Amino acid sequence: MSVLEVTHNSRDLGGMPLADGAVFTSRRVFRSDALSTLTESGQEALAALGIGTVIDLRTAGEQGRAPDALAAAPSVELRSVSIQGGAMDELVKQLLPSEPGATLTADQITALVEQIPTLEELYVAILASSAPSFAEVARAVLDAERSDRPGVLIHCTAGKDRTGLAAALLLSVAGAARDDVVADYVLTETNLANGLGRELTALLTSLGVPLVPRLETLATKSPATAIEAALDWVGDTHGDAAGYLRSGGLSETETARLRALLRDTSIQD
Repeated sequence: MSVLEVTHNSRDLGGMPLADGAVFTSRRVFRSDALSTLTESGQEALAALGIGTVIDLRTAGEQGRAPDALAAAPSVELRSVSIQGGAMDELVKQLLPSEPGATLTADQITALVEQIPTLEELYVAILASSAPSFAEVARAVLDAERSDRPGVLIHCTAGKDRTGLAAALLLSVAGAARDDVVADYVLTETNLANGLGRELTALLTSLGVPLVPRLETLATKSPATAIEAALDWVGDTHGDAAGYLRSGGLSETETARLRALLRDTSIQD
């Protein structure tokens, strides 16, 4: 169940078991889909949950089409950390003919579909180009510690791709087991099945592209293989998630602080 009304894919990462008997700190990092439909009670819940910072990973175009609804939560700091490559409609538009009103032939559709990346390819491309942005997200979590509401909510449009990568990196830095990181990512597909998935696919098909399986997967699915490919790339290229964030500019000291902040050791025996 989403923790904010009305969102489809919001949840607290807190409580996930970590190494050495610790758990991921509760009410520290939340993940969500876009907040454009957030009701007044949902906005009030931000404060009740201790969320003082909202990080929007969407592009300027996405933000302009569906601004976050935070009017009833004026004390929440909104930070834009735009990560390119995850806006599905913008990705498809780049592949469409540039001539106004042009229709696609069957051959053109086939060629377009072949250019659509798999989720695995998309995630590696996003990670390869966005280490400074993900390091900025991590630094925002550290900055929020000084606030009386240290909770941080990270979101994109569906809360699946860019948000999923950010969540996986933070969980990994904290010491979550790989299987648990994957399970958190996979949960998104169930959440999107309740309505947001249909909205996302309708947006894409409105561009004149048929809902082929690859496009449907890109927009609404969260298979384990996708986040596993991302984690493999991080490990092969940077050693681990901490190494990846350091490659984006996070210092050794900041990385150690982040790990400590995300680990609740109070329940250890």
